[in-house]
Amino acid sequence: MADDGAMTHMDGAGATKPGAAAAWTPGTQILWRYRQNAGEHFHIARPVTVVRDDDDLLAVWMAPGTECVKPVLADGTPVHLEPLGSRYTKPRSVQRDRWFGTGVLKLAQPGRPWSVWLFWEPGWRFKNWYVNLERPLVRWAGGVDSEDYFLDISVHPDRTWHWRDEDEFAQAQRDGLMDAATAERVRAAGRDAVEVIESWGAPFSEGWQHWRPDPSWAVPSLPEDWDRTPAHVSS
Repeated sequence: MADDGAMTHMDGAGATKPGAAAAWTPGTQILWRYRQNAGEHFHIARPVTVVRDDDDLLAVWMAPGTECVKPVLADGTPVHLEPLGSRYTKPRSVQRDRWFGTGVLKLAQPGRPWSVWLFWEPGWRFKNWYVNLERPLVRWAGGVDSEDYFLDISVHPDRTWHWRDEDEFAQAQRDGLMDAATAERVRAAGRDAVEVIESWGAPFSEGWQHWRPDPSWAVPSLPEDWDRTPAHVSS
C-alpha cells in the first residue's frame, strides 16, 4: 500500500465478531485504520461508509474528498518523495489531508490477511482491483484496524495481474520493520491471493466493479479522536 495516501503480525483470526463489534448496517460510518510498522501508534485513518457487513464480507466505501490522516516525514515532506533508502528511517509525523480523485471500494473477508480495493477512472470507468496484503482486520466499536505489509498485487479488468511495491517490501525488511518469519508469511499470503485471482474466486467474481454508492450518503468526517485506543485493547 502506498502509505502517503496519494494512491494510491499476521497472526490471529482477526475481523471476527464475537467479543468485538456487532454487524454494522449499510450506511454506518466507521474508521479504517493502520498502525505504524514496528510501532504502536496509528498513522493512517480513513473514514468510510459501510456497504455490507456479514460473516462473509465487510465492504466499505471511501468517498472522494474524504478527510484522512496520512504519514509524512517530520518536516512535512510526502513519504513517496523520499528516496527508498531513507524512506523508512527518517523521523515521521502525521497530517490531515483529503483523498482526491475517485473513491475506493474496500472489501475484506474475515480472517484473510489481505483486502481487495476497487478503483475507477472518472465517469465510473473501472480501472483495477488492488490486493493490499495486511494483518487480518481487527474489529472494534468504531471501525477496523490493521497493519500494512508493503507488498501488493494489481489485478486488471482482463484478469491479468502483477506484483506491486516489491522494492518497498524488501526495504522494509532491511530497515527492520519486518522480520524474516513475518516476511515469509506475507509471501505465503500473496501466493494464496494469486491462487484466488487465477481461479477467479470471490470477491473478484462477484461483480463489485458494477456497484455504485447510495447518492444519499454523506461524506464521513474525520473525528478528533481518530487515534483513540479501542476499549477492548485498553481494558
